Amino acid sequence: MSRYYLGLDIGGTKCAVVLGEETDGDIRVLKKERMDTDLSVSPEEMLGRMCESAKRLSEGYVVEGVGISCGGPLDSKTGRILSPPNLLGWDDVHATEFCSNYLGIKTNLQNDANACGYAEYKFGAGRGSENMIFCTMGTGFGAGLVLNGRLYAGTSDNAGEIGHVRLSAEGPVGYGKRGSVEGYCSGGGIAQLGRIAALEVLQKGGSTAYCKSVSELDSVSAKSIAIAADNGDETALEVYRECGRQLGRTLSIMIDIINPDTIVIGSVFARSEHLIRQSMQEVIDRECLPGAAGVCKVVPAALGEALGDIAALSVATL
Repeated sequence: MSRYYLGLDIGGTKCAVVLGEETDGDIRVLKKERMDTDLSVSPEEMLGRMCESAKRLSEGYVVEGVGISCGGPLDSKTGRILSPPNLLGWDDVHATEFCSNYLGIKTNLQNDANACGYAEYKFGAGRGSENMIFCTMGTGFGAGLVLNGRLYAGTSDNAGEIGHVRLSAEGPVGYGKRGSVEGYCSGGGIAQLGRIAALEVLQKGGSTAYCKSVSELDSVSAKSIAIAADNGDETALEVYRECGRQLGRTLSIMIDIINPDTIVIGSVFARSEHLIRQSMQEVIDRECLPGAAGVCKVVPAALGEALGDIAALSVATL
């Protein structure tokens, strides 16, 4: 038996509205419309545009729920969006109430990390898990938690903000904090590590495959370092090994505290697992309680480019 859901994925520059079909534990996107996020209009006007799109996409279908995935901060219990930094003017927006009234369908709201985590738990690499952690590892670093088969958002929707944890007194900056998990284990953090390593080499008269002069430092990115690492550049390889070590420390903390059976990691890890896995695993093996590490597998995310769409749809199924 098929069930149909609508998903609204709200981003700082782009939004998407999707119609999905769930059948026998699998989900697929049937229709999709994209639109620019227009911050020159009120949040209600923007939500109205998305709801009109949802009406068009779902014509002829019996939709059982609507899910909204949006960057935080937000209050999932009351369905309010609370001034996300990438959505200027979206202050105390009663998103679920608005969409429920507009569409006549029950609507749920979750932050994007939790939504992605639940999507991977239900339809991706975490399928069959009971206690799962999903780690975003892209522009930033955060986590979505599924505990005892239920999404856990915390008292104020701040559960899983592991990226804010400080690993060292100094180090690359992420989440507004030096030496944070996000500073070491995000795309921007890897770029910072790469610039520091390249500058050390350059000041000694050498160069790296991804940065041959000081003038190129600003153009260093996680991608350019990964390409150099894949071509055997030792400095680039060490940058990713350091990222792996810090990721291993981070996961060790979560494994010992939460005792998950699965950790799913997206974006950078999914693309560059071969550069990160060994140094990460060495730290986990050394730092974790054996009984906790022994029952936990660390795997790359499985939903790929469809993750954002399926994340919004998965919130509708809650």
